[in-house]
Amino acid sequence: QVQLVESGGGLVQTGGSLRLSCAASGSIFNNNAMGWYRQVPGKQRELIASILTKGGSTNYAASVQGRFTISRDNAKNTVYLQMNSLKPEDTAVYYCTAHINFRDYWGQGTQVTVSS
Repeated sequence: QVQLVESGGGLVQTGGSLRLSCAASGSIFNNNAMGWYRQVPGKQRELIASILTKGGSTNYAASVQGRFTISRDNAKNTVYLQMNSLKPEDTAVYYCTAHINFRDYWGQGTQVTVSS
């Protein structure tokens, strides 16, 4: 079984920064991609960033392009999301996701709140 554990959420003022981490553990023999979604109450979960294991290709939603940076440490099966220039509209629960062993896994979510 694979588990994803997130950390790094919290409260920050507009213009501030936060860094989220997500570590995958368990029986991992193929970790193809990892990424981050976020969800606001009443809205669909939104993919905001993803990164491939091989080659490190990244993809970002337009809403975070240029402000957020996704990176990973393959040896640790860990993905990071550096969030800069945060805005109140970035307030959401952020979920880590990973495509491991040909299945999709989700973290428990971490709250990010940006005060105006």
